[in-house]
Amino acid sequence: MSHEVDVVRAVADLRGRVRYWRDQGLGVALVPTMGALHRGHMSLIAQALETADRVVASIFVNPIQFGPGEDFSRYPRQEAEDAAMLSKAGCHLLFAPQVAEMYPDGFATQVRVAGLTEGLCGAARPGHFDGVTTVVAKLMLQVQPDIALFGEKDYQQLAVIRRMVCDLDIPVSVVGVGIVREEDGLALSSRNAYLSAEQRAIAPALYRTLCATAEAIAAGRPASEACAAAARTLVEAGFESVDYVEAREADSLAPVEIPVRPSRLLAAARLGTTRLIDNVALIPAA
Repeated sequence: MSHEVDVVRAVADLRGRVRYWRDQGLGVALVPTMGALHRGHMSLIAQALETADRVVASIFVNPIQFGPGEDFSRYPRQEAEDAAMLSKAGCHLLFAPQVAEMYPDGFATQVRVAGLTEGLCGAARPGHFDGVTTVVAKLMLQVQPDIALFGEKDYQQLAVIRRMVCDLDIPVSVVGVGIVREEDGLALSSRNAYLSAEQRAIAPALYRTLCATAEAIAAGRPASEACAAAARTLVEAGFESVDYVEAREADSLAPVEIPVRPSRLLAAARLGTTRLIDNVALIPAA
């Protein structure tokens, strides 16, 4: 049953609310977001509600995960609309801090995960994952949830956060939630709003190409050969450039030529100034 979500902006208020729930013996889930919410985010909220008594969503456009020339200033901000969506979905609390609350004067600490952050999106966006892990570590410490839910569209991010939580012994269960797509296959993303009508018509080629490439690899085509062909296909479909199409092991993100254990096929490609990412599962060879 929907209810109006409560909004807090200070860490002290957030902790007070969570402490009240804990005193009642209630379990807590966290869904971190940057706002501009869509059905993909709502799927995270829905799963959180199935696994915890109380759900905290955060909305924070995190400046330290954006590089020079990226879209921090124009990233969509629509808190009123987002709060209405969270209310309808049954979310209990929205934590929407200002930058000064998260990074007060003198803030000097960074959380960095080595290895998993190299390559893929890490190569195209230097420093991006350091910003992600720093803010997610802070959110986990601020909320102290039992579980935290993240979408599988940002698959490298999910792997990096799992590594961080394991390495730092943060007592939070990290749950990956499947990608939600439009009818034509395009993965839902807040950045899809940047696409022109012409670009939007081209965008579903990313998912189609990944599916076809995954089938080719499952049929025995070497991944490096199939991925190179996929990159050419995307350019021919109208993408200006392709950052990567790569096959990686699901947990370690180590490169894969012939998958023999759970793996993912991941891609990032650009339409104008918009960078789209997506991934699909690879079926291990028999």
